[in-house]
Amino acid sequence: MRVLVQRSGKSSVKVDGKIVGEIDQGLVLLVGFTEGDSLDTIHTLARKVVQLRIFPDENDVMNKSIIDFGGSILSISQFTLYGDASKGNRPSYIKAMKGENAIKLYETFNDELRKYVNVETGVFGADMDVCIENIGPTTILMER
Repeated sequence: MRVLVQRSGKSSVKVDGKIVGEIDQGLVLLVGFTEGDSLDTIHTLARKVVQLRIFPDENDVMNKSIIDFGGSILSISQFTLYGDASKGNRPSYIKAMKGENAIKLYETFNDELRKYVNVETGVFGADMDVCIENIGPTTILMER
């Protein structure tokens, strides 16, 4: 499992020109799964995401989690996180988990995050337009 975490201001996701998920501040997560990912992996990474201290404290030091700072999460399924372009110009996605299994893990991951904060999502498998206001910019790659 890979989660690209971005500290964000106003961010949104559109499907067919309509906003389906939107946050004012918080985190944008691009989430991908691979074979071997399990419920334990999901629970562990969800907790790590909400505990990740990348928000500023009163001294402007990145020392607060999203739980401490406030805000929401915009979670976007992103199988291309497992793209491999090491053998040419066209990435291979063979390491990405197939949709029917990945959607179950994605939904479980989002449900786990919802135990801590509000979570908005895109539409799994859809062609999405994602607009991210990356603050900092702060971008962290988390992987099981």
